[in-house]
Amino acid sequence: MKIFKIYLILSVAALTVVMPSCKKSFLDVVPDNVATIDNAFANRNETEKFLFTIYNNLPQEGHPETNPGMNTGDEFWIYWPISGEDYWSLDPYSIARGLQNKVSPKMNYWDSFDSKSMWQGIRNCNILLENIDKPVDLEPYVKTRWIAEAKFLKAYFHWYLFRMYGPIPIIDKNLPITASIDEVKVTRQPVDSVVNYISKLLDEAAGDGNTGLPDKITSLATELGRVTRPAALAIKARLLVTAASPLFNGNSDFSNFKNTDGSALFNPTFDQNKWVKATAACKAAIDAANTAGISLYRFVPGAISVDEDTKIEMNIRNAVCEKWNSELIWGNTAYGAPTTPLQLYACPQLQSNFVNLSLKGQLAPTMKMAELFYTKNGVPINEDKTWDYTNRFNLRSTTANDKSLQENYQTVGLHFDREPRFYADMAFDGSKWFMQDGMHLIQSKSEQPTGKKQSRLYSVTGYYTKKLVNWNLVETQTAVNVESYPWPVMRLGDLYMLYAEAANETDDPATALTYMNLIRDRAGLKSVESSWTNFSKTPTKYTTKIGLRDIIQQERLIEMAFEGSRFWDLKRWKKASQVLNQPIYGWDIIRASYEDYNRRVLLFNQSFVSPRDYFWPISENNFLANPKLVQNLGW
Repeated sequence: MKIFKIYLILSVAALTVVMPSCKKSFLDVVPDNVATIDNAFANRNETEKFLFTIYNNLPQEGHPETNPGMNTGDEFWIYWPISGEDYWSLDPYSIARGLQNKVSPKMNYWDSFDSKSMWQGIRNCNILLENIDKPVDLEPYVKTRWIAEAKFLKAYFHWYLFRMYGPIPIIDKNLPITASIDEVKVTRQPVDSVVNYISKLLDEAAGDGNTGLPDKITSLATELGRVTRPAALAIKARLLVTAASPLFNGNSDFSNFKNTDGSALFNPTFDQNKWVKATAACKAAIDAANTAGISLYRFVPGAISVDEDTKIEMNIRNAVCEKWNSELIWGNTAYGAPTTPLQLYACPQLQSNFVNLSLKGQLAPTMKMAELFYTKNGVPINEDKTWDYTNRFNLRSTTANDKSLQENYQTVGLHFDREPRFYADMAFDGSKWFMQDGMHLIQSKSEQPTGKKQSRLYSVTGYYTKKLVNWNLVETQTAVNVESYPWPVMRLGDLYMLYAEAANETDDPATALTYMNLIRDRAGLKSVESSWTNFSKTPTKYTTKIGLRDIIQQERLIEMAFEGSRFWDLKRWKKASQVLNQPIYGWDIIRASYEDYNRRVLLFNQSFVSPRDYFWPISENNFLANPKLVQNLGW
């Protein structure tokens, strides 16, 4: 028995984290290596260390190459092949190019990826829950909170696997050392059973306001990044909206997906009550967020003088990038400075008189994303009756009235008269980039300051991801100072859009419009009703359920752009088989003249095989050890 206990404990990785500010995250703890479970739960201090190791099992979602929703789809593209100096893992880029496989799956979180195993995280949660009564010096209120945290984390690990793999085994308790071989061979559970189990765990974690997780973090010096009641309810809302969506609700594509005993893993019958539950979950999460004082972020410039357009742009950028801002429901602080690599990947050379190779600038949005955003009138570019969609790829000259563009410059019509989120999220040749140290001009034709100068470290599409770069980043000739921020696993804008979607599906368009218009107002846009009535070729589109669904989905894709959400949204809406089968385009970045540079270039013909690619493959080795396990369809 002691050998078994030693194995369980020593399988937990130690954690070392350094936060980039005077405030420390609760993750700034290095657990001691302990030999037995008895030692791990000998007292309050050792038990707390064990809890922190569970948090350390969370994936590093703020890194573009470990977040499975970021580089695996069509939001970003990168030059290929990539120099060995310019990446940590090729897995996400390979998946985007159709190179996923079942022998050695890419981003294999089922077994282990980035030293993270979701099953190990679940096992550690169960160990804590089974041993939480052992420390004699643990106060009852602390014990209650730690139990709630462990339940949340166990739910989140199950959720992470569910989103990637679909029906999964439910590991509610660890098997004893005396378990038979047959007991060890677990089976996948039906989708509805998995969802109900995760939802129940999140309810238990959230409690009723008096028990369970706290409404907010009160000890900012030591506990930033730990979960709260709003976080649990928000993740439940995301779970139930996903479960109500077409991929999991009434999907006949998986009717024949069954366990080895013939039990069905998908229910092919649509259930409207799933949307009812999702709507209630979203409302409960919003109420909890309101109680905790969470609100949509608004930029306050302080001593810096900025115009109204810049304020709106910073409303959008800092909702993601400002540390611990008012909109954050749950921020992932794994690795201490979780978004430092992300910002270096995203930011181009901002200075014109030197090059700092720490700024890679290779996280390149695709042209598809540039076309996604609305016009300045708040409607899609192909619907705005006042916007020249046909000639969007033709060159135009800028004037002083084009405030988001450099004056006396030339760029394509696609970049004129767009909504604030377009200019806040993306940068391109002829655009501007506002930072704490001033305004930077993006000029990225061949041999220009932000353009391609060598065989590596450049944007293959000609676009840059401004949204993910904190405005306090400072580039010098010898260093880049980066202010990292917790990765927003969930923020209020995301939750509002989930609620709008669920409300529309339950025939409550007034609520859907109310919450979507709150998002639009923060982004400097008029209401959906005003924008479509006055500028759309289909002015009554928002008055029908199907039309409003289309509007909500595009609004969500815009609001959540570049945050690792699009890939999962396209899947749950069952639109990935259409959208991810479209070509990837960029600009002719190796050219020097306006005319030559602004030519659309085909970069890749992307392929998405349905229904196979809706879920990750399980490594074939698992089926040798467990014949009761079944592979996902198509693999």
